[in-house]
Amino acid sequence: MTSSRVLLDPTGERALPVRARGPRLARLDGVTVALLDISKPRGDVFLDRIEARLRERGATVRRFRKPTFTKPAPVDLRQEISVQCGAVVEALAD
Repeated sequence: MTSSRVLLDPTGERALPVRARGPRLARLDGVTVALLDISKPRGDVFLDRIEARLRERGATVRRFRKPTFTKPAPVDLRQEISVQCGAVVEALAD
C-alpha cells in the first residue's frame, strides 16, 4: 500500500489573485505616508528608521498599528489609512 501526501491550502484559494501594482509616486514632498506596524516584535524599530528617511524627503508621516499580527487589519483602520494617506509602508519584523 502506498501513501500519498496532499498539501492543503488553509486560505481556500484555488488560484492566486492577480492584482495590478499601483502607480509609483513621482515624489514624496507633501505626501502623507502611513506607517503600519503589524504588531510583530521590532517592527517599530524598522518604522522609526523609515519615518526619519521619509521626513528627510518632505513626507508627512502618520503611524498606525494593527491590534495583532495574526489577523488582517480591521476594516475601520484600513478605511482611515486610505482616506488620510497617499501611500503605506507596512512593517514586518521579528
